[in-house]
Amino acid sequence: MREWRWRVWLAAMLGLCLAACTGPASQPEPTTPATPTTSATSGSYDPARFASMVRTRAKEAGVSPRLVMAILFNESYKPHDPALERAWQRLKPGAAFGVANMHKATFDETKKGRAFAGRAWDQLPDDPDLAIQAESWYLHDLAAQLPAHRSGSITSDELLALGYNAGPGAMKSFARGTKPGPQAQSYLDTLRGNWAKAGKALGEP
Repeated sequence: MREWRWRVWLAAMLGLCLAACTGPASQPEPTTPATPTTSATSGSYDPARFASMVRTRAKEAGVSPRLVMAILFNESYKPHDPALERAWQRLKPGAAFGVANMHKATFDETKKGRAFAGRAWDQLPDDPDLAIQAESWYLHDLAAQLPAHRSGSITSDELLALGYNAGPGAMKSFARGTKPGPQAQSYLDTLRGNWAKAGKALGEP
């Protein structure tokens, strides 16, 4: 879900609580080497930098790399800086983590029986590759739940993106012809706007 409150919070909190919230004790060490993220304050965060990870993880999960990348662009409204994500999570415990904005319950369910089963949700902010791996496998799991018979003009990839954003129940409803509400439609419109950008990031025509 798009959270405009990020913008308000950043303006209010960067100068007030960041130092207090980001001490060494508050940041658990990742168990694998992490790929550095771009500072949220630099304005230069670009999901295209993860193209190699997206190709690898999407192939492993058997899903569209372009879809994985487009969702990363959709989720890039939020500053993906480990310290800021953890500071926000203190204020909003139900917040999502990582470059793919995944909630704990979804991550814990998705990792079962997978190569990253031993990893923890709170490692997502430090490890974009783990976040993209979890995103790809969650899309794989959503694809298995798509109804065989669908109605409407929403494509399979678009339905999976809506499922990623709104959950499998909503995805199934949209697949059967239910019109997306304003929030889901906004996510879908943003995805369509990011589709060409995602293809370009991956070197696709």
